[in-house]
Amino acid sequence: MLQKINSSNFIGEGPIKILYPGSAISKSDTGIGSIGRIDHAIFRGSTVIPMHPHVNDEILSYFRSGKTEHTDSEGFVEYIGSNKLMLMKAGKSFYHEEKIMDIGEPLEGLQIFIRPGEKDLKPEVTFMDLDQVHSENNWRLLASPTMETTFQFSSQTWLFDMKLKANTSSVLPELPKSNLTYLLYVFKGNVKVNGNINLAKKESLLIKEEVITIETDNEAELVLFVTDEEAAIFYDGMYSGNKNRFM
Repeated sequence: MLQKINSSNFIGEGPIKILYPGSAISKSDTGIGSIGRIDHAIFRGSTVIPMHPHVNDEILSYFRSGKTEHTDSEGFVEYIGSNKLMLMKAGKSFYHEEKIMDIGEPLEGLQIFIRPGEKDLKPEVTFMDLDQVHSENNWRLLASPTMETTFQFSSQTWLFDMKLKANTSSVLPELPKSNLTYLLYVFKGNVKVNGNINLAKKESLLIKEEVITIETDNEAELVLFVTDEEAAIFYDGMYSGNKNRFM
């Protein structure tokens, strides 16, 4: 199965555009397995997002440009940006604030809301320094359900990224499990999948039980979400969950 999700599926006004990936393919679930919600944010200039709560969400902050000062209810104060990522595991209750800094470039990136494996886990915040902003022509594993990665999801979820250089191609990374669902997201640039599916910025492709080849004539920055739809997850997180999404 290959199904394209167009950028027109994003909702919201202002600097944050919200994608509920399941809403493009289902009338019963706004997520796809543990992938609850994807926010693509572009902030220009200095902005403060005041202290606000999260409950039963696991949020990975994946910024590719700009810088923000993060403060939270666990006592952390850290600067995050293209070389430093953050995973907030909200669990039962968690609050945080972001002060976006004006450093001459916009803050652009993703806030990725993953559904936890179970309800009311202990809140936890993890930061990860990247040796390089981009991983060129190779999938970089950023988060997984195991000790293999600094960022660990409580659900059966994996997250990869890659910068695909001009006139090169790639395939999906190998994982130890079968029957997984993949969501390929174009953060920047354009790619062609299997020679006939064109994807531009903010477009994605749902992949199930397919072998694919990804090509680009220019450069493309890609994010790959992987989920086991048969594994246990908690569906009612504050932002990742499925409450009141379909009217």
